[in-house]
Amino acid sequence: MVFKRLLGSIGIGGPTVDTVLNPGPVRPGSTLTGEVRLKGGDGDVTVDITLELLARVEVETDGGEGHGDVAFDRYAVSEDLRLPAGEPLTVPFSLTLPWETPVTELYGQSLGIVLGVRTEVAVAGSRDKGDLDPLTVRPLPAQEAVLEAFGQLGFGFVSADLEYGRIGGTSQVLPFYQEIEISPAPRYAHALKEVEVTFLAAPHGMDVVLEADRRGHHHGGEALYRFPVSYEDVDRTDWNTAVGGWVEQLVHAHPPYAGSGASAHPGGHHEDHGHRSGPGTGAVVAAGAAGLAVGVAGGLVAAEVVDEVGDLFENEEGDEDG
Repeated sequence: MVFKRLLGSIGIGGPTVDTVLNPGPVRPGSTLTGEVRLKGGDGDVTVDITLELLARVEVETDGGEGHGDVAFDRYAVSEDLRLPAGEPLTVPFSLTLPWETPVTELYGQSLGIVLGVRTEVAVAGSRDKGDLDPLTVRPLPAQEAVLEAFGQLGFGFVSADLEYGRIGGTSQVLPFYQEIEISPAPRYAHALKEVEVTFLAAPHGMDVVLEADRRGHHHGGEALYRFPVSYEDVDRTDWNTAVGGWVEQLVHAHPPYAGSGASAHPGGHHEDHGHRSGPGTGAVVAAGAAGLAVGVAGGLVAAEVVDEVGDLFENEEGDEDG
């Protein structure tokens, strides 16, 4: 997609900028490519170009809940680049996405997660930020396998969002994490109200963090487990059996939090569980809200179907210096 931005900080006659991402979804940890297209203005200038990855994140404050745009990575595309007056100039870029980059779609259907790329151009000491260019991210094979297994077991997709904060006891890198909320399969409806799935991906494997809101007098309350998964095991794992075992641990764990998470294979080593933690007080919240996701095919069927997310980047402003 393309956005066009007149560098108002330079005044009329300044250069214009178009940023184009190569089409198609990308995966966490993969390479995002595209190009920045500039057109010189009335005079020769020297420009610096920076790309910024942003996510719309839910934030809890003393005043309640809101959504803010959080920058989670920055890339310098060029520095001291000479742009002659009136001349076009194209600057290609290639950048590696963080492994914990949230997933925005599943089986081609939007999950309601808002991610974007924003271009910042500095000219003569003045910086200007363009509008957001939407970024589409599909799951890693391991993430897709886990979600597919939940679907095959009868769990239903409800919604997905990004939570500002950290999950204790994990190697989480980004200042927020993704929660995919699913409704329990009929066989677990007596024991579970809902389950939230979080993927914390890394180069060689990922942690699957499951948090359950449980029913019942003896095992009621929340249970939280962390299950390590190796990417090498994806094709040789019976995921329905593995995920079913995880769910059984959630159902029977002692409150208020589960003991330790297990590996994907029965008899695997155990890991300490983690606790989710929110942000400190005084967090700055910007206006805006992401919608819930639409139905998801491939086994994980939506428990609630809503309208697709519209263009949530419309009217985004880039009037703040870095």
